[in-house]
Amino acid sequence: MDGFPKKWYYVFIRRGGGVSRVEAIEQQIKTLLPDDLAAFRRWYATVDAEGWDRQFEADVKAGKLNAYADKALHAHTTDRTKTL
Repeated sequence: MDGFPKKWYYVFIRRGGGVSRVEAIEQQIKTLLPDDLAAFRRWYATVDAEGWDRQFEADVKAGKLNAYADKALHAHTTDRTKTL
């Protein structure tokens, strides 16, 4: 969580009060000042992108995208693609 203000590392959640963890986080986010919300959005965008990149790389290594790559290469070699 580098770059994320330490004061946001902890979200205080009522235990047993019927509020889910996500709902508690949503409530906390709604109270952020504009500058803090902007910082949170930048941090979350980075965390989300890094997670997506890790998943994509794992899928590539596992061969999960090979069929799509083969289909695209076949379309290209048979002149079924357009120059952008």
